[in-house]
Amino acid sequence: MAGRGDKDNKGSGSGKRLANKGKKHYNKPQDKFRKRKGDPLPSFSEDVRLNKFIANAGICSRREADVLITTGIVEVNGKIITEMGFKVKPGDEVKYDGSIIQSEKKQYVLLNKPRNFITTMSDPQGRKTAFQLVANACKERIYPVGRLDRNTTGILLFTNDGDLAKRLTHPRYEVAKLYHVEAERPIRQEHIEALMAGVQLDDGEYVKADKVEFIPDSKNREVGLEIHSGKNRVIRRMFESLGYEVVKLDRVKFAGLTKKDVPRGTWRHLSEKEVSFLKMV
Repeated sequence: MAGRGDKDNKGSGSGKRLANKGKKHYNKPQDKFRKRKGDPLPSFSEDVRLNKFIANAGICSRREADVLITTGIVEVNGKIITEMGFKVKPGDEVKYDGSIIQSEKKQYVLLNKPRNFITTMSDPQGRKTAFQLVANACKERIYPVGRLDRNTTGILLFTNDGDLAKRLTHPRYEVAKLYHVEAERPIRQEHIEALMAGVQLDDGEYVKADKVEFIPDSKNREVGLEIHSGKNRVIRRMFESLGYEVVKLDRVKFAGLTKKDVPRGTWRHLSEKEVSFLKMV
């Protein structure tokens, strides 16, 4: 299993400033555009839209790529392309602001997040971030799939695969999450039933759990709760609506992935089989 002690891979190099030769100025989506020696060009077997090609290279989102294209700083085979919907063919040379776009290998990293780490890439207040725990997992820039609040522990997936991240967080796909919940006092049976029937949150919306079961030998203070909703702090808010305080919250399963053999605060790469499974969710 990979861990935090892996060799630190640091990117180098910096991007060039945008030229103002009659072109509309546009702030780049990244502070640095890293051109890494030896990286292969993005490989694909069929034509792909230019904005998707740029996004898959890890430079920016598709929407931001559209702006880059219309600004006139993207070239294909030496020709500036401003046409929306333009498709890149296998073997085409694509340049962004004069530099050849290099590929980014897709990375999928599962972290068992500890308490007191916030789910953000950086924090102006200097608090510990979940990203710091996976910073050495790969040289590519990876991002969290969804969020866990500061005091929630458990599975947090990081990736640079934007399409998969969107799929796993979009309500339409109803990705299942399983939590181990501990309340400050015993939970009444009628409240277990209420959680599955649906409770009203502080914003007026109703949310229900798919399944809730008591955990044996917990004096009815702990339950396993499965839910599809990805609303902010949804588990804590559901229990608060019934008058309970959640004192411990651990995500033990996400989209079929578990944290088995991943100690708290460490990470591992997903297997090819796991990645293939996620893409079918």
